[in-house]
Amino acid sequence: MDKEFFVELLSLENVMKMSQDWLPLLLNYAGKLTLALLTLLLGWWLINMLVRKVGRTLDGREVDRALHGFIGSLASIVLKILLLVSVASMVGVETTSFIAVIGAAGLAVGLALQGSLSNFAGGVLIMVFRPFRIGDWIEAQGVAGSVDSIQIFHTTLKTGDNKVVILPNGSLSNGHIVNYSREASRRVDINVGIDYASDIKQARAVLLQIAADPRVRSEPAPAVMVTGLGDNAVNLQLRVWVATADFWAVNFDFIEQAKEQLSAAGIGIPFPQRVVHLVQAG
Repeated sequence: MDKEFFVELLSLENVMKMSQDWLPLLLNYAGKLTLALLTLLLGWWLINMLVRKVGRTLDGREVDRALHGFIGSLASIVLKILLLVSVASMVGVETTSFIAVIGAAGLAVGLALQGSLSNFAGGVLIMVFRPFRIGDWIEAQGVAGSVDSIQIFHTTLKTGDNKVVILPNGSLSNGHIVNYSREASRRVDINVGIDYASDIKQARAVLLQIAADPRVRSEPAPAVMVTGLGDNAVNLQLRVWVATADFWAVNFDFIEQAKEQLSAAGIGIPFPQRVVHLVQAG
């Protein structure tokens, strides 16, 4: 009985000694952990609230939805990484080493994903400089289509026959881009050829009569000019300015009308001909 009491006393003394050694340390770290946890929760909430506020501000200014999502995601990621680093420093983690590890990991990932980072950088450039917007008709990388979506790594186009084409932003941002929708008006050029025997002034009058269309803008005024003297025809060009949305409809209509009206006026539209001379032997 005395032996058991003695063992219990020693155990109690050990517990008391351990509590005297560890209790201050535990209380110290408990305070730091509590403060760090509160900072993490409060900071996370503030970041989410800030991102939502930025989103509402961009909505009020009618910023493009693609740019809206990109800015919100990027700001959220950057701020939350900074928050985590700050919380780690509060609990005693050496932030210098922590940042060095993050940098080394980032370098390794960057070397492994060079193509993806190039596309990411291209996406940033597209978002910042806005060479095109969603809905614009563009031509790039040998493909023409309407911009359906702008993502961080790629841009999606829909062609005229409803094909979906995905272009990487890296090559897209560094290549040649033709935006057919940026300006409010475009010039339609109708090229026709008439016989050398035909009257150029009469042909010009016929083509200008075609241009008397409500879709054609008065400024700049429609014009017809001789663009060349071909092997079989005098080449004329009718130039009219229309709203960008009417470009293709006017283009196709005027080509058809040019053929009909010139033929009705007796003005021939030649086609390539070959003259063969037969030489009788002997």
